[in-house]
Amino acid sequence: MAWGLLLVAGLVEVVWVTAMKQSEGFTRFWPSLAAITAAMISFALLSIALRYLPVGTGYAVWVGVGAVGVAIAGMIWFGDHVTPLRFLCIGTIIAGVIGLRLIEN
Repeated sequence: MAWGLLLVAGLVEVVWVTAMKQSEGFTRFWPSLAAITAAMISFALLSIALRYLPVGTGYAVWVGVGAVGVAIAGMIWFGDHVTPLRFLCIGTIIAGVIGLRLIEN
């Protein structure tokens, strides 16, 4: 269950970072509200997951899921560059997250 909560926390991290981008420096109300709300949910889920997982592993996986999700969202919605090297780096992050998951069993 902790791993599932951690995955959801990472996915919600993608929501709050994306909303923060759309808030234009917290100058737009609805995206700002979405960013703050999603951040609170993400932190709460991370906090619950960390009751059962080592802090280093939990935090690294949370950041990794969020980083991969935001990088992909940036390419899809914000026109970030799409390059083979970027995908290689994203794949490296994914491999690290999977590796952390496998060694925590």
